Amino acid sequence: MLEAERERELLARLKKAVVEYNEGDLLAAIEDAFREGLDARRAIFEGLVPGMEEVSRLYEEEVYYIPELLLCAEVLYRGLSVLKEHVEKKDLGIKGTVIIGVVEGDIHDIGKNLVKMMLEGAGFEVIDLGRDVPLHSFLAEHRKVRPDIVCLSTMMTTTLAEMKKVVKELRKRNPRVKIMVGGAPLSDCIARRWGVSGYAPDAHLALKKAVEIMQSVKENCENCDE
Repeated sequence: MLEAERERELLARLKKAVVEYNEGDLLAAIEDAFREGLDARRAIFEGLVPGMEEVSRLYEEEVYYIPELLLCAEVLYRGLSVLKEHVEKKDLGIKGTVIIGVVEGDIHDIGKNLVKMMLEGAGFEVIDLGRDVPLHSFLAEHRKVRPDIVCLSTMMTTTLAEMKKVVKELRKRNPRVKIMVGGAPLSDCIARRWGVSGYAPDAHLALKKAVEIMQSVKENCENCDE
């Protein structure tokens, strides 16, 4: 079992490799993490994700610019591609289908991909529409699949109007549709104003909210049968 100090050291190395966009150091840190038994989920959410959060801070402070941001994201995705295969799946006894995508006008998909990974790890079937997804694609996929939940993501305030439009059009076609929203410009207040089923500021809470929605749907169905 890893000692706490060694865990912190490995997580710090993962974070540093993302911030410094050093793929070689990242892969070496992941190899050490595997060898020493660090949980892959912790490596992602306590190593890689804090690294990208630091990158976002540096970008906001104009220490990093678009080229550095893209390089860091590339290293992050390289780490995710290796680690996600080792994330232990947890059967929560909840089965459901989720459509997920980043709304049109936004190409930031790191948060969306983390939510997707968490949902799949819990047993959900996830249909990923990708990023910069136009309204008609959400509507067409919803009509085709009839998912239990639609997850919408955006990281930009300029695309909030587009997200609101998707919510409105989905509900117009299916008033009972369950919609979750997430991303930096969102809040509980906005989610309540839009009348969606849930808001989650991060991947962990997105999974928790999705499970709560499915449990609520199941309970309502059971009550209808009585």
